[in-house]
Amino acid sequence: MRSLTLCALIALTACGPQPEGEPVARVRVSGTPSAALTPSPSATIASQVESTCRSVIFENTPITDCIAIPERHRIATALAGADGANFRSLAAFAESRDPRTIAFAVNAGMFDDEGDPIGYFVEGGERRKELNTAGGEGNFHMKPNGVFFGTGDSWEIRTADDFLKNVSDRPAFGTQSGPMLVVNGRLHPEIRDDGPSRTIRNAVGIDDKGRAHFVISSAPISFGKLARFYRDELKVRNALYLDGSVSQLWNPATERLDGGAPIGPILVVERKVPDAE
Repeated sequence: MRSLTLCALIALTACGPQPEGEPVARVRVSGTPSAALTPSPSATIASQVESTCRSVIFENTPITDCIAIPERHRIATALAGADGANFRSLAAFAESRDPRTIAFAVNAGMFDDEGDPIGYFVEGGERRKELNTAGGEGNFHMKPNGVFFGTGDSWEIRTADDFLKNVSDRPAFGTQSGPMLVVNGRLHPEIRDDGPSRTIRNAVGIDDKGRAHFVISSAPISFGKLARFYRDELKVRNALYLDGSVSQLWNPATERLDGGAPIGPILVVERKVPDAE
């Protein structure tokens, strides 16, 4: 949603646009969802907790895939601190939480100039913003857009229209963004295979085991390539774009804490059993 490219987030980031070239139809995965990534020598929290994120190369683009597992994790949304001011960064949010209780956190969708969500948003079972069905320009209004929501161990992604028609009970958390990347196993009809728009992007998808895959690219990536990664490699039936350029990740296990342009709402994946000191 913002135009600032975060090419300097991590060392793997490639700051130039990706060439069209011929697609490489294989994936290389480093580690497994439950395997710890190598911590830095000065790691503190990183030496005590296990990472739920893994490094992946898809069609020559480095990607980080962080996996929330219903049996191990809770998902929540966050927007503002105790003082009522919006966090606007993962660093500010991190100061408010014990990192041993957090598996990871990411930006949670699109927002206005004040950092408030522009679509449906539920935090702690309280609806703070109603479903946005308006038309308009920009990625959010590239219909169908969708809602990521859940209560307890059950997490879902539905198009906004499906959510409006079929979901009557308020979830414990929810965030609306757009566009949908994958809808019922098919790519969004307006997304090109590998279009010219390339930036750091992140998204979320639910696999057939009910696990939530939070993916953030480590180099500029097109909508089409990100959508194909969800459909072809993660085998998800529904995936929702969260944002681009401002996309950020906090992974306490590896002491990764991205910065950059101000963000809005946050998705937090908490450990059900916090790691011991």
